[in-house]
Amino acid sequence: MKNFNVNDQGFYGRFGGAYVPEILHANVEKLRECYLREMEDESFQQEFRLLLRDYVGRPSPFYYARRLSEKYGTRIYLKREDLNHTGAHKINNTIGQILLARRMGKKRIIAETGAGQHGVATATVCALMNMECIVYMGATDVVRQQPNVEKMEMLGAKVVAVESGNKTLKDATNEAIRDWCCNPADTYYIIGSTVGPHPYPDMVARFQSVISEEIRKQLLEKEGREEPDYVIACVGGGSNAAGAFYHFLHSPEVGLIAAEAAGKGLGSGESAATIHLGKEGIIHGSRTLVMQTDDGQIVEPYSVSAGLDYPGIGPLHAFLAEEKRAEVLAVTDEEALNAAFCLTEMEGIIPALESAHALAVLEQKTFRPEEIVVINLSGRGDKDMQTYKRMNKFLHL
Repeated sequence: MKNFNVNDQGFYGRFGGAYVPEILHANVEKLRECYLREMEDESFQQEFRLLLRDYVGRPSPFYYARRLSEKYGTRIYLKREDLNHTGAHKINNTIGQILLARRMGKKRIIAETGAGQHGVATATVCALMNMECIVYMGATDVVRQQPNVEKMEMLGAKVVAVESGNKTLKDATNEAIRDWCCNPADTYYIIGSTVGPHPYPDMVARFQSVISEEIRKQLLEKEGREEPDYVIACVGGGSNAAGAFYHFLHSPEVGLIAAEAAGKGLGSGESAATIHLGKEGIIHGSRTLVMQTDDGQIVEPYSVSAGLDYPGIGPLHAFLAEEKRAEVLAVTDEEALNAAFCLTEMEGIIPALESAHALAVLEQKTFRPEEIVVINLSGRGDKDMQTYKRMNKFLHL
């Protein structure tokens, strides 16, 4: 059977690795050594698990969506990551990484954010651990995700609006890496997705793997089996999908479906569907698929969803797609918005725009009545209310 775990050099097949400036090499190596050591340490695991339970509120609920199931003629469960403290899956990872940062003696924390959920989660754990927090966020995202900016600032974080590029997630990541290069000694960079140099993609996936760990247990309680027929998740960098897929990677009978942001369409020139449109390259310290021109210049991504408009993809997801272990579907803005309003009207749940891309798979793919389909509802829609309000008049509901 094909091995979908990272190897000792930090690669998934030919994707991954650690391509970093010399000034960061020692930092990345120390992080790798600390991460591998602490993940095997019982006291670290105990503290991590207690915080997930008592602070985050895990396990997150596993909800049978009756009306949605009737509409699509299959058995649909929602993994309710939107009900975590801070409103998304991001807190799972920031809890793990802030514990590592503390054990490494770091006092200054930096992060990048798009939709703001990772920024809020980072600011939250920094407040919890009494650490300085700087969050880089594209100026475009600062405007369209204002509620999360206000939360970060209330939590004590300094939010730096990035004015370069198209002022979104890629540009925020660029600035965070520049900061890290200038402050390697005292700074810990909490990356929010399964991107960046090794060990970040593997580390984030393992901290998020609590999602699929719980799915197995909860499905056994409700259906008498541990494995669904399908798991569906959206992918930008890929952290929520990595967590939802993790414990099913080596179960070929479980179909994995990743929904990426097609923006205004694959051929429109305004898209963030990296797996469909990208070519092999290096971005932010990792070899993966990248949206780029023939001469290697980054193509600016676009999505109505601030958390998905990234021109790369985590190396794990690039590998899963290449090996056809995961099916990757491209979802347009309009399809995602329609899916969001559908869930809201039928189940009384307002999803994040990112999660709405996963829900839109139900319109693209037909499932059998007896099949169990799990959708990872990675975040709630509070942060997207202005977009929903603005777009509502353009959609036929």
